[in-house]
Amino acid sequence: MLVNLRNNLGKPVLLFGFILAAICFGFSEQPTFMLLLTIAQLIFIPAMIKMVVDLPRGGDAIIAVMMIAVTMLHWWTEGWLAIVLALIYVIYTVYIASLGVNRFLQRGFTNIAEISIDIGLMYLFIGGLWFFAFIAKIDTGFPPLITWLTAIHFHYSACLLVISLGLFGRIHQSRLFNAILVVIWCGPFLVALGITFSKILEVFSVGLYIIAIYGLFILALKTKLPAIQGLLLRISYGSLCITILWSIMYALSNLLGHSFVGIPEMLKFHGVINGVFFGAVGVLAWAIAVPKRNHEPVQFPVSQIRGKLREQNDPHPGLVDALHDFVDTTALSPAIPHFYEQTEQYRLKASVKWKAWFKPFALIYQGFSRYIQQLNLPLSSQQLEMTGRIIKVDEQQDGRPAPRAWIRAIDKQTTFVAIYSKHTTDQTTYMNIALPLPFSTMIGVLYLYEENGCLHLTSAHDGDAGIYLAIHRFLFQLPLQEHFVITTKNELLTAVHKMRIFGLPFLQIDYQIEKK
Repeated sequence: MLVNLRNNLGKPVLLFGFILAAICFGFSEQPTFMLLLTIAQLIFIPAMIKMVVDLPRGGDAIIAVMMIAVTMLHWWTEGWLAIVLALIYVIYTVYIASLGVNRFLQRGFTNIAEISIDIGLMYLFIGGLWFFAFIAKIDTGFPPLITWLTAIHFHYSACLLVISLGLFGRIHQSRLFNAILVVIWCGPFLVALGITFSKILEVFSVGLYIIAIYGLFILALKTKLPAIQGLLLRISYGSLCITILWSIMYALSNLLGHSFVGIPEMLKFHGVINGVFFGAVGVLAWAIAVPKRNHEPVQFPVSQIRGKLREQNDPHPGLVDALHDFVDTTALSPAIPHFYEQTEQYRLKASVKWKAWFKPFALIYQGFSRYIQQLNLPLSSQQLEMTGRIIKVDEQQDGRPAPRAWIRAIDKQTTFVAIYSKHTTDQTTYMNIALPLPFSTMIGVLYLYEENGCLHLTSAHDGDAGIYLAIHRFLFQLPLQEHFVITTKNELLTAVHKMRIFGLPFLQIDYQIEKK
């Protein structure tokens, strides 16, 4: 334990922050509420950042410059020098937020615990903007003290708490925890909207936040943790259960016009308890043992084609060479493997059904899809013939084995350009489909299985399965899922293609497939 504490809190840049914080507390004449933010800027947040991010070369120097700027602001609070010092802090928060964006682009919408850490790092930038607004005396529409308290809010309740939840999520996974995460992610914005536009919304958002905080504390009590770390983490989350009550009383004071709790009381109890028991104790808890990441980056061949496909007049008979490479075909009707291996011998009729809630988005996207001739689906649900042809693709240009493109059209308007290939990971062979987009490529990695004589192809499966977007060197998973079911009846093939976004169904395409 002592070794971990020394490794996580004894780094030179953090010791420098401790020294500067001691100078501020010992010699600064600034009020206590300013020191609450200073200790987060000099100690708490840099310590958490060092625990969750491998800083590139020069990262410690950027943190050290920020620390000096924050310290100087305790004595130079007016004029152009103060604005320059505050701007240095904003630049630092942009740097930290960029690290969060970079982490996210390496994974995408997968592993909710790591996403929480990404969001926490990005939230720091918003806190930096409010900090700059206070120092530069920018009119935000609120009194200066509220501007300052908002900066504190985004440093503690947004950045620190959300990163802490990410670390906790490396240990604990459950649907309840995922719901708590979403509420706490949205909490700072819901509260801000309530303060700005509606006192009722403010009370509602704080009430929802309270439910999430108490739910988090209960999960912390139930989760098995190392003895000392568990005690400290429960103290940290438990302190929020106390201080959040002051927030709801403050919100009720604003709604009812009775002064149950005012700003002085909020600073004295809510602020100090959060600073000491949530901030300091929480950072100490994670410094005892930083949970390891439970996410491994996917590594499979990705099409290198970006933008419009350069077509070659070299036809190919089917989407795959042999369907049994992907799935045991013995229980399938022979027509299903034949369709995939001799696709050119079949004709398709398709009926596109958008969910009502998604139609406005589909309408907006349609103009763009017609221009790029990709994912260009009609708004009408009328059954239409979908013509197609399959051509070979240069393997060196694509970068995957034996690629072939299936180009489909409706009424001579290109609907899909999908380049089919395959790859094998841990003895499982996946269908690896690329849809070229401007400057990028959407990748659908599908797992195949047979069930009750039907063929299923799904992106919602363990392993490599998923829908990804490849941009430059980044490959990140999108919040999309797709599922195909291929069946046979009276020598007629039918296929149902369902798609979801963030778990919500938004599209279904029904196919009728028959021999030409």
